[in-house]
Amino acid sequence: MSSTETLEGNQPESAEAVTGHDHADHEHNHEGHNHGPILNPECTRELVIDVPADEVAKAFGSVTANYKKYAKIPGFRPGKTPDSVVRRRFATEIRKEVIDTLLPERFNQAVREQGVRPVGQPQVMDLTLDEGTPLHVKAVFEYVPDFSIEGYQSVTVEKPSTEVTEEEFQQEIERLRESRGTIEPVEEDRPLADGDWAQITYKGQVEGETDAAPVAGEDALVEIGGKDTVEAFTTALRGAKAGQELKAEVIYPAEYSEPRLAGKTVTYEVEVKAIKKRTLPELNDDFAKEVGNYENYADLEKRVREYVANRKKRSIEGETKDKLFAALIEKFSFPVPESLVQEQIDTRLERGLRALAAQGMNPEQMRKLDFARLRGAQRDSALGEVKTSLILDRIANEENLTVSDEEMDQEIQLAAMQSGEPVDTLKVRLTQDGGLARIREQLRREKTASLLYERLPG
Repeated sequence: MSSTETLEGNQPESAEAVTGHDHADHEHNHEGHNHGPILNPECTRELVIDVPADEVAKAFGSVTANYKKYAKIPGFRPGKTPDSVVRRRFATEIRKEVIDTLLPERFNQAVREQGVRPVGQPQVMDLTLDEGTPLHVKAVFEYVPDFSIEGYQSVTVEKPSTEVTEEEFQQEIERLRESRGTIEPVEEDRPLADGDWAQITYKGQVEGETDAAPVAGEDALVEIGGKDTVEAFTTALRGAKAGQELKAEVIYPAEYSEPRLAGKTVTYEVEVKAIKKRTLPELNDDFAKEVGNYENYADLEKRVREYVANRKKRSIEGETKDKLFAALIEKFSFPVPESLVQEQIDTRLERGLRALAAQGMNPEQMRKLDFARLRGAQRDSALGEVKTSLILDRIANEENLTVSDEEMDQEIQLAAMQSGEPVDTLKVRLTQDGGLARIREQLRREKTASLLYERLPG
């Protein structure tokens, strides 16, 4: 049997039969999402399990008797079908149940004797099973290797200040003010200047396209000199007057967000319909009440400063933790089970696919994605995340960190609010699929990361 067949589940002698676990939480249905059975030889062990012939015969007899009791085979009354007929009729099913009966506990016991924690799905490299003969199995599996974290307390990175500057506060107030601004027509007869808004109609021809529809728009508003305005439009429109027609040639950068225009040159015909000016509200009590439920401008200012402070703290804390994780990875070198890396790639891809679906990509479009390329692009990040998790787990053990039931309840209640699922129903589901253990594990890692962050000087 090839290792490929084992991992892809094309044979009954699969990892499920060996371990007694079906790993349902790692199955993925979208096309191109299967990964090969590559194991990291630096953290791989081999097991050989032999079961005596008499135990094999006993298992075959017990399983056959159970099938015989309920089998409905034409020409025979229930429970009266000869054993030989039952075994021929249900050969595949009986074989699998015999394996399930004989191997899981033996496999787990053999792993315990080796003193390692297995991860991923074991691969059956050799399996011999015939009634009347001993059962022989050779399997390989990955495990989390032991590694040193000596000196982790001395690993440090710069911890920037989270204090909000006056400039940062003013930028947020100005953004809020601009969001409440109004754009009004300019009555005087004058040309467009920086800060003005041009109401334009445009039609553009993409270089190299002959039959495609032009890039066109009606009554679009363009800010002259605005940070979101293509520089070529600002240059062409600056100094123009209402009613004027002009041309603009735009060379879009290769990384431009619109794929049709990225790296292309477009020649536009533009008509200036009107000149408009943005009017911003005054920063006073009326403005505060218009923005939200604030008593006065002082109340709004206080809330904005708190918001900016919290946002900056989260941003800096996240960035600093990432740098700390990178420093820990650099200090502690150790091999990583490939199955954990592949699972993390799965997680990253599924998160990305959900985001694409939320943006409107349909299943047919998803099936056309190059998953092999996407998996390769995710590998380095996934490897780093797995290493970080393993290091944090070791540090949590060293620090005797635990997650309380109260912390778990808070997390589950938050998850229930986000999913709209009753708390009790969610708890049952998470208990059944192993989700509770994963949540507790993740909370413990977050607590460990926060502890390390708080200890940083600065």
